[in-house]
Amino acid sequence: MSKEKLRKDKTCLNCNHEVAERFCPNCGQENTKTSKSFHLLFVNFFEVLTHYDNAFWRTIFYLFFKPAALTIAYLSGKRLSFLAPIRLYIFISFITFLLISLFPLDSAVKSEVKQNQVIVPSIDSLHIEEKSVDGLTKVGILSQKNNDTIKKILQQTEEIDKKEVADFGYKSINELDSIQKNGNKKVKVSTTEYWFLKKWLAVKEENTNEEIIEKFSDSFTNNLPKVLFMYMPVFALILWLFHNKKKWVYFDNGIFTLHYFSFLLLLILILFFINKFFLLFESTPILEWIHFSIKAVGTFWMIYYFFPAHYRFYGEKIIVSVLKSSVILILNLVIITVLVVLFALYTYINIH
Repeated sequence: MSKEKLRKDKTCLNCNHEVAERFCPNCGQENTKTSKSFHLLFVNFFEVLTHYDNAFWRTIFYLFFKPAALTIAYLSGKRLSFLAPIRLYIFISFITFLLISLFPLDSAVKSEVKQNQVIVPSIDSLHIEEKSVDGLTKVGILSQKNNDTIKKILQQTEEIDKKEVADFGYKSINELDSIQKNGNKKVKVSTTEYWFLKKWLAVKEENTNEEIIEKFSDSFTNNLPKVLFMYMPVFALILWLFHNKKKWVYFDNGIFTLHYFSFLLLLILILFFINKFFLLFESTPILEWIHFSIKAVGTFWMIYYFFPAHYRFYGEKIIVSVLKSSVILILNLVIITVLVVLFALYTYINIH
């Protein structure tokens, strides 16, 4: 029930019919004030998406722990007890990619960089001890061991800098073009390698390695929901091709696909926050084992989920269902891999 205040005027703003109570008996519009606060708009947005008071948590529970139960219930006509499939997918997709973009794995990256970072101490930071003996001041001299350590660190840093500047052995696009045009067969690269190297060097002129990785990750993450949404009709089509066309129309397979993809996104979001949670603590063998165990269970459930969902929804014999499920998963995995590679290539091409 809406908590918005009713208008004093009993004339419906939509059809000009007289409204005796809250809703217009002619068109059904609620006779409330048109101006709303931001808080009310925010609350209404999530209420409309989730039906928070009754259907949302029931839908999430069924989606996560009862494979195919939502699809069976929806197609049997129980459509008010649960969230509509398209609304469920849009909500979970929106929340998943929004939160992942707001909470990137910076802490993990920074931790890894910190572990692999080469720290070069300055001369001012080296401890020089002064002692006074018989009125004379003696300045402590750095040991030979410290000198050797500093030399090794400087050599490592110099090698890293050289490697950074070289960029796969080419310092600029002009050098790459010159070698490709005038060099012998041993130093020349293939057409594909030449294209990638030229693109990389062009991007490197305007960005550092870290900036390139960041731009690629941001673009890939932001556009991935579009790719998944566009792939769902393909997934549903494959399901339709593998089953009885008279018993299961394309629409039925589409509802199954919406629920299955919603489950995958929800589990990805949960595993993402579990990973973020463990990053808050200092790494220990016990915590690493617990973290690995949770990720292993989540990954297993992500893969296994499709088998009972397929068996319960299509109602085929277990052996037939397992064989079909395996073939469908492998086929989709191959197609998705190709699409992800092409999408990654497209993302790389558009880095500026």
